[in-house]
Amino acid sequence: MADSYEYPLMAEWSTTDIIAVTTLYQCVEAAYEQPQGVDRHALLQAYEDFQQVVPQKFEEKQLDQAFQAVSGYSIYRTVKHARATDGMVKMKG
Repeated sequence: MADSYEYPLMAEWSTTDIIAVTTLYQCVEAAYEQPQGVDRHALLQAYEDFQQVVPQKFEEKQLDQAFQAVSGYSIYRTVKHARATDGMVKMKG
């Protein structure tokens, strides 16, 4: 199960790292769940902070797949959409 797998990297995360990752998850959720979506700049800043915690693409993909398995929301697609738009980012679930 994707949601029960523990990534070795997580054991090394500080509280600040956990907050950065959680903030990205919350922004992605808002893009799908909030009627107005989420501010593009806030989402892209959260993604940049996430990349500081998870710099390896392979690990990023693992976390995205685990998040998507639990939530149904794609970090990759949301960030891709944010880069291609201005203003608010609204995803269709």
